[in-house]
Amino acid sequence: MKLSGSDIIVRTLIEQGVDVVFGYPGGQVINIYDSLYKYQDELKHVLTAHEQGASHAADGYARATGKVGVCIATSGPGATNLVTGIATAYIDSVPLVAITGNVPTTVIGTDGFQEIDITGVTLPITKHNYFVGSIEDLADTIREAFRLAKSGRPGPVLIDVPKDVQVAKYDYEPQPVVEADESRAAKDIRIQQAAECINEAQRPFIYFGGGLITSEAQDELLQMAELIDAPIGCSMMGISGVPTDYPRFLGMQGMHGHYACSMGMHNADCIIALGARFNDRVTGNRAKFARTAKIVHIDIDGAELNKTVTAAHGLRGDVKKTLQKLIPLLKKTEHPEWQAKIAQLVEEEEAGLDSREGMTPRNVINALNRYLGENTPVATDVGQHQMWAAQYVNFKNSRRFISSGGLGTMGFGMGAAMGAQMGTGERSVLITGDGSFGMNLNELATAVAENIPMVILLLNNSVLGMVRQWQTLFFDKHYSNTMLTGRQTDFVKLAEAFGAKASRALTLEELESSLQEAFAWNGPYLIDCAIDKDEFVLPMLPPGGSMDDIIVRIGD
Repeated sequence: MKLSGSDIIVRTLIEQGVDVVFGYPGGQVINIYDSLYKYQDELKHVLTAHEQGASHAADGYARATGKVGVCIATSGPGATNLVTGIATAYIDSVPLVAITGNVPTTVIGTDGFQEIDITGVTLPITKHNYFVGSIEDLADTIREAFRLAKSGRPGPVLIDVPKDVQVAKYDYEPQPVVEADESRAAKDIRIQQAAECINEAQRPFIYFGGGLITSEAQDELLQMAELIDAPIGCSMMGISGVPTDYPRFLGMQGMHGHYACSMGMHNADCIIALGARFNDRVTGNRAKFARTAKIVHIDIDGAELNKTVTAAHGLRGDVKKTLQKLIPLLKKTEHPEWQAKIAQLVEEEEAGLDSREGMTPRNVINALNRYLGENTPVATDVGQHQMWAAQYVNFKNSRRFISSGGLGTMGFGMGAAMGAQMGTGERSVLITGDGSFGMNLNELATAVAENIPMVILLLNNSVLGMVRQWQTLFFDKHYSNTMLTGRQTDFVKLAEAFGAKASRALTLEELESSLQEAFAWNGPYLIDCAIDKDEFVLPMLPPGGSMDDIIVRIGD
């Protein structure tokens, strides 16, 4: 049957199993939006307040479900407003398809109104992008974009469709949902060599990242940990990959990671890394990182092997399939001395935990934990609140920590929390700060319009907390442009002006009451939660430092 290009776009999205798209209309996508109107019973569209919110919502949807998220924007500023969200998804390996409109092909290159070379702009931050110059290629290009977004190491793909291609007509025949390319295990010889290295280890440590979650290799990870008697740690992207209360799990490692986890990894003689990148927040000073350890690094992206640290054994392959071949080659072992050392590190960490009363970040997050269900998605923005969430929120199931890792995108959280809620059907939680929330609070309009059940826990300290922490520790308390006290924003009144419910919590008793009301409300609810401006995220590695320099309390 012959359909317009815009109808082909929408029909192909439906064909590929898409149930919701996020976007904002404009002149060069008005035909697509007319098609969305025609097919609204089959494909839901969520009108966000800003295109960046649409890209973050599609990202949050994808992280929480494992499916491809989709966003739509018009040409020019609409398309460029997607860039931060696309970059966020790219660095964190999130499957995303962004569809943009552009001026007609006859106008391309003439600097027409709202013309932008969005494929050129996004070339470094997409797995691939497409300029569809002919309607004959449109449907197959969309299918190829979906295949590419979810194959191998996932990531975003952009499709730019000129206006005349949207208007033209062409035959459309439905096709099956495209499958991701078949993944493979690493080479057998590499697996054999890695097994020999692991079998010789006396202080093994398993470290995993977001690649383990993507590969759905949690069962294999836990089986290996029991077999070789190893503690487990993760990167920030790996949080929720195993249950927080799993006995061998030490939590997040790195610059603001758990003390026992970071020091355990530092003292290991063999680190088995699963789907993780060893970025600078993990290693600190790379010359001093885990000097006694042989690294066995498994990753589906061969470019990550030996990129930042030298691996004794680099295995390119799918984590799950590689572990399924590796585990039968491992010997059942016990390491009582190593476990005693880990237990000592855990004791030291617990002795240093913040045990103060009142509205401390730890007490606030612990109060929230009592209301979280096993499947509650918890999104964050970026800053101190993000690290407190990473340290203290308890998770039972995978894909429930939704946070910008590699790019560190302030303003990510509101859109991501909405997308995660729509993808899972579960009430979502956003943990944010007053600085980050100021970058995305316009999406409260979207949350209210869609009546999204979500709890926004705003840790309000009237400062840009993480930057101020650095200024305190390393810049002689030169608080340059990090004090927000002059803004006088009343977030409760602001939320109510958008049509949301809201309350203010100055004490733990008030917080408890607010949480009760928020989790009973079937819509967006904001809690303005006051914390002190001098609260720090600890532990912390100083700039250029190693685990030998870790700061666990002020004055170290």
